[in-house]
Amino acid sequence: MKNHTKTNKSPDYKKIYSDILQILHPERKEDCRSLMSKAIFSVQDVIKINAIIFGKRGNTNFSQNQKHRSYDRSTILEILEYQKKNKLSNIQLANHFSLSRNTVSRWRKIFNG
Repeated sequence: MKNHTKTNKSPDYKKIYSDILQILHPERKEDCRSLMSKAIFSVQDVIKINAIIFGKRGNTNFSQNQKHRSYDRSTILEILEYQKKNKLSNIQLANHFSLSRNTVSRWRKIFNG
C-alpha cells in the first residue's frame, strides 16, 4: 500500500494563465508579458493579470464568482500589509481587492490582535 501524503501546494498560476493566454486570449499575450516573466505570482499579480485578461467588473458572472473565493493565511497577511503600506482604510482596501468591508474588518481583528 502506498503512503499518500497530502501536500498543501498553491496553484501554479503561471501555468494556468499561460494556458488561458495561449488558448483563449492570444491577443492579450503582449499586455501580460511583464507579469508572465515572473517566476512566482503574488496575490496582486494574479489580480492584475486576471483584470488584464478578463477585464474589470463588467462581467455578469463577477458576483457569482466572488462567492467562491478563498484566501490562505499568507494571502490575507499580504493584503493587510498592502493596506498598511498604502495607508488605506478598510473600505478602500475592500474596494481595491473586491472584498466585503466586513471581511477586511474580521481579518484585521484576527491577524492584528
